[in-house]
Amino acid sequence: MKYALVTGGSRGIGKAIAIKLAQDLGYHILLNYHSNTQAAKVTAKSIEENHVKCELLAFDVADAKATKNVLGNWQKSNPEAVVEVIVNNAGITKDGLFMWMGEDDWHSVINTSLNGFYNVTQQFVKSMLQKRYGRIINIVSLSGVKGNPGQVNYSAAKGAIIAATKALAQEIGKRKVTVNAVAPGFITSDMTADFDEKELKKMIPLQRFGEAEEVAELVSFLASKKASYITGEVININGGLYS
Repeated sequence: MKYALVTGGSRGIGKAIAIKLAQDLGYHILLNYHSNTQAAKVTAKSIEENHVKCELLAFDVADAKATKNVLGNWQKSNPEAVVEVIVNNAGITKDGLFMWMGEDDWHSVINTSLNGFYNVTQQFVKSMLQKRYGRIINIVSLSGVKGNPGQVNYSAAKGAIIAATKALAQEIGKRKVTVNAVAPGFITSDMTADFDEKELKKMIPLQRFGEAEEVAELVSFLASKKASYITGEVININGGLYS
């Protein structure tokens, strides 16, 4: 059985991606979430309406030991299963000016996004290389591309993943494993719920926030065989705000 793993998949962009991969590509889904079990169950139900399996995996991607244990145990219990797609979507924000930023606000954001990418991808990359096929898609951010004041920690984390995306793509391309990043701008979600949408829309050429489903469409394409000649890329989806 072929699976796609989506981290931070219970809500928002992660949820939309997981549903889209099931709809478009017929993948069974490994849905990672940290703590919101109820939201994860609702998402799983939506995924399974597409006649695929959805398995819920509760762990914090920033916790290397927990990630290794949960994913390792799943692999042992499912020796015939193949994870062909990894979508590293999990991330948190703890915004504030750098001069007042505490160590926890710095490290927790870095650990979730950057170390989470390492902890999860490391579990499956060898298998992808052996199978000579795989798609690794990292959800980054406009903040990681251009930097954003008040988000030095988040910008640093996402910027580092962009660099890792480009480097890893060069390492493993010869084994037909692609690595790409998707950099959303302002997308309607829990993360942007407190933003002043009316004012921010004035900065965006398309005059609106994006939808999670639009990001999911792009990820679905990158996860498909149609994107076989695309690797090491950072694709912006921000309504023309920045390129």
